[in-house]
Amino acid sequence: MLIKKTTINYKSRWLSHRGSTTTKSSGQTQKLGETLAKKILKLPTGKGAVVFGLSGNLGGGKTTFLQGVAKGLKIKEKILSPTFVIMKRFHIPDSTFHNFYHIDCYRLKDEKDILELDFKSIISNPKNIVAIEWPERIYPVEFAEGNVLQKAKRFNRGKKTLSPPTFIIRFKFIDRDKREIIIKNC
Repeated sequence: MLIKKTTINYKSRWLSHRGSTTTKSSGQTQKLGETLAKKILKLPTGKGAVVFGLSGNLGGGKTTFLQGVAKGLKIKEKILSPTFVIMKRFHIPDSTFHNFYHIDCYRLKDEKDILELDFKSIISNPKNIVAIEWPERIYPVEFAEGNVLQKAKRFNRGKKTLSPPTFIIRFKFIDRDKREIIIKNC
């Protein structure tokens, strides 16, 4: 099975997740994204958007994963990384969620740049699902071994410009085809 060491359960509104998954092809990476999207669609809407950050090197599988997410959300448009346009919005059909935002922060300097794109209203809308590539450009969250929750809490005591993402997805390049994918709640 694709998800051997990974457990994804519901814990109130959020996804509870432990462990990591190693995918052996781009197809498996897409399938993992599709599975996650189907679980998100079953969640009740909360106070804000479901926001997840995707962190990893160039070519690490982030956009490939999001192609699977889009398929799980029943989005028909082709998903490409919005590196130069920064943000793309897609309608989610037949769901309590209405919009899927794909944001690529690679070219941004800090969180001030994203605020110019009405980011606060996007992440405060409970009908949105928001995927952020290169979240470390706008969030002072480090993705070292664990401690994501602790760092998010510390971040909330700071500037409070942006609320932390719902969860972080870290992509580790193993070889040409293999990726280790780690999902952690914030």
